[in-house]
Amino acid sequence: MTALVYLAASLAEIGGCFAFWAWLRLDRSPLWLAPGMACLVLFAWLLTRVDSDAAGRAYAAYGGVYICASLLWLWAVEGVRPDRWDVGGAALCLVGTCVILLAPRTA
Repeated sequence: MTALVYLAASLAEIGGCFAFWAWLRLDRSPLWLAPGMACLVLFAWLLTRVDSDAAGRAYAAYGGVYICASLLWLWAVEGVRPDRWDVGGAALCLVGTCVILLAPRTA
């Protein structure tokens, strides 16, 4: 379930941030801000759904998922294919995500 929440959160965050990017950098209408803000609220709410005792740990683990989702956005929406350095860096971040999420914890 955590993976699905992280995936949904990444889509909401990237969509929200892209709405601001479109407004400020691509000269789109300020009306892009309304759905952008809604996406960012959804993103924040979704991260509270992660099963974690510590918010910081949930956010840190989310970082790797966000990086991978951002590169998929780069490819799918912006039409720029990630290079081998992008893919290698994202893989390294996912390893970090797994260490954070799956490491045995002492109480």
